[in-house]
Amino acid sequence: MKILISNDDGYRARGIIALYGALKGLGQLTMVAPDRNKSGASNSLTLDTPLRVTEVEPGSYYVTGTPADCVHLAISGLFNFEHDMVVSGINDGENMGDDVLYSGTVAAAVEGRFLGLPTLAMSLQRPVQGEADYRAAAEVARLLVQRLIEKPLDRNMILNVNVPHLPFAQLAGFVTTRLGNRHRAEKISSLSDPRGHPVYWVGPAGGFKDGGPGTDFHAVATGYVSVTPLQVDATNHAALKPLQHWLDGIKTAP
Repeated sequence: MKILISNDDGYRARGIIALYGALKGLGQLTMVAPDRNKSGASNSLTLDTPLRVTEVEPGSYYVTGTPADCVHLAISGLFNFEHDMVVSGINDGENMGDDVLYSGTVAAAVEGRFLGLPTLAMSLQRPVQGEADYRAAAEVARLLVQRLIEKPLDRNMILNVNVPHLPFAQLAGFVTTRLGNRHRAEKISSLSDPRGHPVYWVGPAGGFKDGGPGTDFHAVATGYVSVTPLQVDATNHAALKPLQHWLDGIKTAP
Protein backbone atom coordinates (compact mmCIF):
# COMPACT_ATOMS: atom_id res chain seq x y z
CA MET A 1 0.00 0.00 0.00
CA LYS A 2 1.51 3.30 -1.13
CA ILE A 3 -0.13 6.34 0.46
CA LEU A 4 0.32 9.90 -0.78
CA ILE A 5 -0.05 12.59 1.90
CA SER A 6 -0.64 16.27 1.11
CA ASN A 7 -2.31 19.35 2.59
CA ASP A 8 -2.89 23.08 2.07
CA ASP A 9 -1.23 24.41 5.23
CA GLY A 10 2.30 23.70 3.99
CA TYR A 11 4.83 20.93 4.51
CA ARG A 12 5.90 22.21 7.94
CA ALA A 13 2.35 22.39 9.37
CA ARG A 14 1.71 20.50 12.58
CA GLY A 15 -1.33 18.79 11.09
CA ILE A 16 0.52 17.04 8.27
CA ILE A 17 3.32 16.04 10.62
CA ALA A 18 0.75 14.45 12.96
CA LEU A 19 -0.93 12.72 10.02
CA TYR A 20 2.35 11.33 8.72
CA GLY A 21 3.18 9.95 12.16
CA ALA A 22 -0.26 8.37 12.58
CA LEU A 23 -0.13 6.54 9.24
CA LYS A 24 3.32 5.02 9.73
CA GLY A 25 3.11 1.25 9.48
CA LEU A 26 0.04 1.24 7.24
CA GLY A 27 2.04 1.43 4.03
CA GLN A 28 4.77 3.28 2.19
CA LEU A 29 4.23 6.98 2.86
CA THR A 30 5.15 9.82 0.53
CA MET A 31 4.50 13.42 1.53
CA VAL A 32 4.18 16.06 -1.20
CA ALA A 33 2.89 19.38 0.14
CA PRO A 34 3.03 23.10 -0.69
CA ASP A 35 6.09 25.07 0.36
CA ARG A 36 3.87 27.51 2.27
CA ASN A 37 0.29 27.98 3.45
CA LYS A 38 -2.08 27.68 0.48
CA SER A 39 -5.40 27.73 2.33
CA GLY A 40 -8.28 28.72 0.08
CA ALA A 41 -6.48 27.66 -3.10
CA SER A 42 -9.36 25.36 -4.04
CA ASN A 43 -8.72 23.19 -7.12
CA SER A 44 -6.41 25.60 -8.90
CA LEU A 45 -3.48 24.26 -10.93
CA THR A 46 -0.42 26.34 -11.81
CA LEU A 47 -0.31 26.49 -15.60
CA ASP A 48 1.64 29.66 -16.37
CA THR A 49 4.90 29.03 -14.50
CA PRO A 50 7.05 25.94 -13.89
CA LEU A 51 6.89 24.19 -10.54
CA ARG A 52 9.90 23.37 -8.39
CA VAL A 53 10.04 20.29 -6.19
CA THR A 54 12.47 20.01 -3.28
CA GLU A 55 13.15 16.85 -1.29
CA VAL A 56 13.27 17.76 2.40
CA GLU A 57 14.17 14.26 3.53
CA PRO A 58 13.64 10.80 2.01
CA GLY A 59 9.97 10.48 1.09
CA SER A 60 9.06 14.10 1.91
CA TYR A 61 8.88 16.91 -0.65
CA TYR A 62 7.60 20.45 -0.97
CA VAL A 63 6.31 22.10 -4.14
CA THR A 64 6.14 25.76 -5.17
CA GLY A 65 2.48 25.40 -6.06
CA THR A 66 -1.01 24.60 -4.87
CA PRO A 67 -2.33 21.48 -3.12
CA ALA A 68 -3.80 20.28 -6.41
CA ASP A 69 -0.40 20.83 -8.05
CA CYS A 70 1.22 18.66 -5.39
CA VAL A 71 -1.11 15.72 -5.91
CA HIS A 72 -1.13 16.09 -9.69
CA LEU A 73 2.66 16.03 -9.89
CA ALA A 74 2.96 13.12 -7.46
CA ILE A 75 0.53 10.95 -9.39
CA SER A 76 1.35 12.03 -12.93
CA GLY A 77 5.03 11.26 -13.26
CA LEU A 78 7.06 12.72 -10.41
CA PHE A 79 7.78 9.21 -9.12
CA ASN A 80 8.54 5.91 -10.81
CA PHE A 81 5.80 4.12 -8.87
CA GLU A 82 2.03 4.37 -8.51
CA HIS A 83 0.19 5.43 -5.36
CA ASP A 84 -2.85 3.57 -4.04
CA MET A 85 -4.50 6.28 -1.93
CA VAL A 86 -4.43 10.02 -1.21
CA VAL A 87 -4.89 11.40 2.31
CA SER A 88 -5.00 15.19 2.71
CA GLY A 89 -4.68 17.13 5.96
CA ILE A 90 -4.91 17.38 8.85
CA ASN A 91 -6.26 20.86 8.19
CA ASP A 92 -6.01 23.56 10.84
CA GLY A 93 -9.73 24.27 11.08
CA GLU A 94 -12.96 22.75 9.80
CA ASN A 95 -13.85 22.28 6.15
CA MET A 96 -17.63 21.98 6.31
CA GLY A 97 -20.56 23.18 4.25
CA ASP A 98 -19.64 25.82 1.69
CA ASP A 99 -16.00 25.65 2.84
CA VAL A 100 -15.36 22.62 0.64
CA LEU A 101 -15.61 24.82 -2.48
CA TYR A 102 -12.63 26.89 -1.36
CA SER A 103 -10.62 24.35 0.63
CA GLY A 104 -7.18 23.34 -0.62
CA THR A 105 -7.33 20.35 1.73
CA VAL A 106 -10.44 19.04 0.00
CA ALA A 107 -9.01 20.00 -3.40
CA ALA A 108 -5.97 17.77 -2.86
CA ALA A 109 -8.32 14.85 -2.21
CA VAL A 110 -10.45 15.78 -5.23
CA GLU A 111 -7.35 15.84 -7.44
CA GLY A 112 -6.56 12.32 -6.27
CA ARG A 113 -10.07 11.28 -7.25
CA PHE A 114 -9.67 12.90 -10.70
CA LEU A 115 -6.65 10.66 -11.13
CA GLY A 116 -8.48 7.51 -10.08
CA LEU A 117 -7.49 6.98 -6.43
CA PRO A 118 -9.50 6.54 -3.22
CA THR A 119 -9.20 9.77 -1.25
CA LEU A 120 -9.69 11.18 2.23
CA ALA A 121 -9.66 14.84 3.38
CA MET A 122 -9.04 15.34 7.10
CA SER A 123 -9.80 18.55 9.03
CA LEU A 124 -9.76 19.42 12.73
CA GLN A 125 -12.16 21.83 14.40
CA ARG A 126 -10.33 24.98 15.44
CA PRO A 127 -10.16 25.29 19.26
CA VAL A 128 -11.86 28.20 20.99
CA GLN A 129 -8.52 29.21 22.45
CA GLY A 130 -4.96 27.92 22.51
CA GLU A 131 -3.17 25.69 20.03
CA ALA A 132 -4.82 22.80 18.24
CA ASP A 133 -4.20 19.27 19.57
CA TYR A 134 -4.02 16.95 16.56
CA ARG A 135 -3.76 13.64 18.43
CA ALA A 136 -7.43 12.66 18.22
CA ALA A 137 -7.73 13.66 14.56
CA ALA A 138 -4.56 11.69 13.79
CA GLU A 139 -6.03 8.59 15.43
CA VAL A 140 -9.28 9.08 13.51
CA ALA A 141 -7.28 9.30 10.28
CA ARG A 142 -5.46 6.09 11.11
CA LEU A 143 -8.71 4.23 11.81
CA LEU A 144 -10.32 5.44 8.59
CA VAL A 145 -7.31 4.57 6.45
CA GLN A 146 -7.17 1.11 8.04
CA ARG A 147 -10.86 0.68 7.22
CA LEU A 148 -10.34 1.80 3.62
CA ILE A 149 -7.49 -0.70 3.23
CA GLU A 150 -9.52 -3.54 4.72
CA LYS A 151 -12.82 -2.64 3.05
CA PRO A 152 -12.37 -0.30 0.05
CA LEU A 153 -15.17 2.03 -1.00
CA ASP A 154 -16.22 3.13 -4.49
CA ARG A 155 -13.31 5.14 -5.88
CA ASN A 156 -15.71 7.83 -7.08
CA MET A 157 -16.32 8.75 -3.43
CA ILE A 158 -14.28 11.41 -1.66
CA LEU A 159 -14.53 11.27 2.13
CA ASN A 160 -14.54 14.71 3.75
CA VAL A 161 -13.84 14.19 7.45
CA ASN A 162 -14.17 16.81 10.19
CA VAL A 163 -13.09 15.99 13.73
CA PRO A 164 -14.27 17.86 16.85
CA HIS A 165 -11.50 19.37 18.94
CA LEU A 166 -11.86 16.83 21.76
CA PRO A 167 -9.71 14.10 23.31
CA PHE A 168 -10.14 10.86 21.37
CA ALA A 169 -11.93 9.14 24.28
CA GLN A 170 -14.55 11.92 24.35
CA LEU A 171 -15.56 11.64 20.69
CA ALA A 172 -19.19 10.52 20.38
CA GLY A 173 -18.49 8.31 17.37
CA PHE A 174 -18.57 8.44 13.58
CA VAL A 175 -21.60 9.63 11.62
CA THR A 176 -22.32 10.17 7.94
CA THR A 177 -23.45 13.71 7.14
CA ARG A 178 -24.44 16.01 4.32
CA LEU A 179 -22.91 19.41 3.76
CA GLY A 180 -24.64 22.23 5.58
CA ASN A 181 -24.43 25.78 4.28
CA ARG A 182 -23.75 29.26 5.57
CA HIS A 183 -25.24 32.69 5.25
CA ARG A 184 -23.33 34.97 2.90
CA ALA A 185 -19.90 36.06 4.08
CA GLU A 186 -19.52 39.25 6.06
CA LYS A 187 -18.47 42.40 4.22
CA ILE A 188 -14.89 42.97 3.15
CA SER A 189 -12.62 45.18 5.23
CA SER A 190 -11.04 48.18 3.52
CA LEU A 191 -7.78 49.64 4.79
CA SER A 192 -4.94 51.74 3.41
CA ASP A 193 -1.33 50.73 2.83
CA PRO A 194 1.55 53.01 3.98
CA ARG A 195 1.31 54.93 0.67
CA GLY A 196 -2.39 55.58 1.12
CA HIS A 197 -3.57 53.09 -1.49
CA PRO A 198 -6.64 51.00 -0.60
CA VAL A 199 -6.20 47.33 0.31
CA TYR A 200 -8.90 44.80 1.14
CA TRP A 201 -9.39 41.76 3.33
CA VAL A 202 -12.02 39.15 2.53
CA GLY A 203 -14.63 39.12 5.31
CA PRO A 204 -15.19 36.23 7.73
CA ALA A 205 -17.41 33.33 6.69
CA GLY A 206 -21.11 33.71 7.43
CA GLY A 207 -22.92 31.91 10.22
CA PHE A 208 -24.81 28.65 9.80
CA LYS A 209 -27.85 28.90 7.55
CA ASP A 210 -28.46 25.15 7.36
CA GLY A 211 -26.72 23.54 10.32
CA GLY A 212 -29.39 21.25 11.74
CA PRO A 213 -29.38 17.49 12.39
CA GLY A 214 -27.86 15.52 9.58
CA THR A 215 -25.37 18.23 8.60
CA ASP A 216 -21.63 18.24 9.13
CA PHE A 217 -22.00 21.40 11.26
CA HIS A 218 -24.39 19.67 13.66
CA ALA A 219 -22.31 16.50 13.92
CA VAL A 220 -19.12 18.29 14.93
CA ALA A 221 -21.00 20.58 17.33
CA THR A 222 -22.38 17.51 19.12
CA GLY A 223 -19.04 15.72 19.38
CA TYR A 224 -19.24 13.37 16.41
CA VAL A 225 -16.67 12.81 13.68
CA SER A 226 -18.44 14.00 10.54
CA VAL A 227 -17.84 11.89 7.41
CA THR A 228 -19.37 13.39 4.27
CA PRO A 229 -19.23 11.50 0.98
CA LEU A 230 -18.44 13.96 -1.80
CA GLN A 231 -18.59 13.46 -5.55
CA VAL A 232 -17.05 15.26 -8.50
CA ASP A 233 -20.28 15.37 -10.56
CA ALA A 234 -21.84 18.73 -9.69
CA THR A 235 -24.68 18.34 -12.18
CA ASN A 236 -28.18 19.11 -10.88
CA HIS A 237 -29.73 16.07 -12.55
CA ALA A 238 -33.26 16.89 -11.39
CA ALA A 239 -33.06 20.20 -13.29
CA LEU A 240 -32.09 18.73 -16.67
CA LYS A 241 -35.60 18.23 -18.05
CA PRO A 242 -37.09 21.49 -16.71
CA LEU A 243 -34.09 23.36 -18.08
CA GLN A 244 -34.54 21.76 -21.49
CA HIS A 245 -38.20 22.88 -21.54
CA TRP A 246 -37.01 26.40 -20.69
CA LEU A 247 -34.42 26.29 -23.47
CA ASP A 248 -36.98 25.03 -25.97
CA GLY A 249 -38.63 28.44 -25.78
CA ILE A 250 -35.57 30.12 -27.30
CA LYS A 251 -35.74 30.38 -31.07
CA THR A 252 -32.47 30.10 -32.96
CA ALA A 253 -33.87 30.81 -36.41
CA PRO A 254 -36.45 33.30 -37.77
